[in-house]
Amino acid sequence: MGREAGTAGNRRCYPCWVIERTRLRGFLAMAALLVVALAACHKEEQAVEGVAQTAVNAEHKAQAAGTELDRQRAALAAIPLPTKSMYVDVHEPGQWANPFLSVNSDTLNLRITLADANPSAVGQGTMLRPEAARRQELELRPGDLVQALIALPPGAWRYGRVIAVAESPLANPKDRPKVRRNVEAAIKQLNDLGVVVDEWPAR
Repeated sequence: MGREAGTAGNRRCYPCWVIERTRLRGFLAMAALLVVALAACHKEEQAVEGVAQTAVNAEHKAQAAGTELDRQRAALAAIPLPTKSMYVDVHEPGQWANPFLSVNSDTLNLRITLADANPSAVGQGTMLRPEAARRQELELRPGDLVQALIALPPGAWRYGRVIAVAESPLANPKDRPKVRRNVEAAIKQLNDLGVVVDEWPAR
């Protein structure tokens, strides 16, 4: 009888111990799942915050670029719109009196002819007052084109706000595709600035 009672008592207590252990394991598993879920939520929040910050930065950059473009356009707007009748019959680069842009594979060559400081017509174009003496050529990187144009004096724009653009005749034939891409990029940049482009020899 005693053994039976003891055995019966053990049978009643053993399942309770097993149940407690099982519950403890369940709680630990739930806690682990909760930690994983919280970590996942935190990563997701960080990802969302990162995307939002990237969008804000992109918007700020776009606004800054727009503001800079507006400033550049305003600076060149002081030059009047071109008068086509003044240059429609000019077919030689040496006779072009406005800025002339020659595009190469890596650089730009900007040729300008400054206005004659002497208002008198006496001796104009002669050896005493040669136009070539007022001609300058600047080698530029593509990124410096806008600032170079803004820095030009009004007298360099005798036809108004128009610039001649041509592929460099000195460019290596194998570089022609790159030169053409540079020409198209320069034309787009000039159009965005409100500068009229007269592309040579496409006239």
